[in-house]
Amino acid sequence: MKNYNENLLRRTLNFSENLINLINKLPKNLVNREISRQAFRSGTSMGANYREACEAESSKDFVHKIRVVLKEARETKYWLKLLLKNNPQLSDEIIKLGKECAELIKIFSSIVSKFKN
Repeated sequence: MKNYNENLLRRTLNFSENLINLINKLPKNLVNREISRQAFRSGTSMGANYREACEAESSKDFVHKIRVVLKEARETKYWLKLLLKNNPQLSDEIIKLGKECAELIKIFSSIVSKFKN
C-alpha cells in the first residue's frame, strides 16, 4: 500500500534537518542537553515513522502508523516550547520550527480524520 506524498516526505526530512541544526546551536548545559535529547528523538522519528506509514500493508496499518507520527509531532511541539523558554536568544528559529511542527500536526490529523469517515 503505497500511501505517500513527496511533499510530506520532504517536509519531514527538512524538519529533522532544521531541528538538528537548532540543537547544535544550543548552549551546552544540563537542561538543554536533556530537553534537546528528547526533542531530537521525537522530532526525527516523525519523518522515519511517516516513511514507515508509506509502506503500510493495509489502511488500518497506515492509520496506526500515522497516529504514531502524530504522537511524536505533539511531543516534539512540547519539547520545542521548553527549549523556547530556556533559550530566548534562539527564539526566531525555535518559533519557526514550532510553526512547522504545528502545520505537520494539522496535516497528519487531517489524514487520520479522513480515514475515520
